[in-house]
Amino acid sequence: MAMANNFVEELRWRGMLHTEMPGAEAHLSEEMRSAYVGFDPTADSLHIGNLVPIMLLAHYQRCGHKPVALVGGATGMIGDPSGKSSERNLLNEETLRHNQEAIKKQLAHFLDFESDAKNAAVLVNNYDWMKEFSFLEFIRDVGKHITVNYMMAKDSVKNRISSESSEGMSFTEFTYQLVQGYDFLHLYKEEQCTLQMGGSDQWGNITTGTELIRRIDQGKGYAITCPLITKSDGSKFGKSEGGNVWLDANRTSPYKFYQYWLNSSDEDAEKYIKIFTFLTEEDIKAIVEEHGEAPHLRVLQKRLAKEITMMVHSEAEYENAQKASGILFSKNFNEEIRTLDEKLFLDVFEGVPQAEITLADLNEGLDMIAALAAKTNFLASNGEARRALKENAISVNKDKVKEDYKITATDLIQDKYVVLNKGKKNTYILKVI
Repeated sequence: MAMANNFVEELRWRGMLHTEMPGAEAHLSEEMRSAYVGFDPTADSLHIGNLVPIMLLAHYQRCGHKPVALVGGATGMIGDPSGKSSERNLLNEETLRHNQEAIKKQLAHFLDFESDAKNAAVLVNNYDWMKEFSFLEFIRDVGKHITVNYMMAKDSVKNRISSESSEGMSFTEFTYQLVQGYDFLHLYKEEQCTLQMGGSDQWGNITTGTELIRRIDQGKGYAITCPLITKSDGSKFGKSEGGNVWLDANRTSPYKFYQYWLNSSDEDAEKYIKIFTFLTEEDIKAIVEEHGEAPHLRVLQKRLAKEITMMVHSEAEYENAQKASGILFSKNFNEEIRTLDEKLFLDVFEGVPQAEITLADLNEGLDMIAALAAKTNFLASNGEARRALKENAISVNKDKVKEDYKITATDLIQDKYVVLNKGKKNTYILKVI
């Protein structure tokens, strides 16, 4: 049974193909095949750095093949040297199981685990087969098949050992590629898994697996890797000022998640919309063309942010995030800001300077000099506050005010907050305690 959709071709036009082992494309064209990708379970959420391997599996399933998501419970207890300069923290089994369940829920947004289709996705944990192995059994049954010379030739090992900033490499991490290689052999035998995929930094570990399959089982395994995503300005993809951009709404709110994609450069957005959405090639070309006619409207970024926020969160969360993004520039700010719940309000104004006042301060009305300087120190002096008011530069909840204006309880948003602005760029929050 030939496969209707060519998976490798899909990766190629999307810019998601880095290296393909010879014969992989022909192998996948013959019939349904199983392939796996490994995920690190050191947190109870994946982050957007994991989205590329997730999309690899999602496209794989959509092309009629069977995806296997491997949670690295055993390897999570060791640490992967690829591209890292230090060892990771090790986790206990209870934490790993909790993280595994959380990760499966997130993967279910992209993969079909539940249907009775032949290519329904499967989740496995390598701790389940590695925990029974004794050290002696492992070095006897697996270690003897791979030479130290072969392991030393891997870039991930060479770079770590030769790096001046590195403290070298522990034996634990040196053996990582053997453990990952054994995973591939195990899945090859138990799940008829003939392909492993991952980021280009995983090529060395993946090919150790194909080597074990060849030497121990006289079989044939294949490897496909995708490029590591970079940002056009040189900064790290997947990081914001607060660290990782997580898929879990409790770690990164849907609003902040939406904003991350909305703030992409034109160059990055054109690359990302191919990698992180299921839109067709024709649709993407049309969106890029429309964007090119009026780049200031940011059609490309808006569509990218919409597709990916709906996929990771939900349509309702996307609509909330979109509404909150528009409110800052809305002509009806004072009205619309009151429709946000407190969590979303605080997301929108994260990092904005705050000062606390009491309800008693508002009973007789808080004068603007106190609100801007005397009571809050938002501005350096009362004189600076007076000048700004004279220049018509001050607004309360985006409505311009003069020096004689007094802030009262009617100005409160969520019965707690007042938004002050000096000009377009300086925003301050008064919070009633």
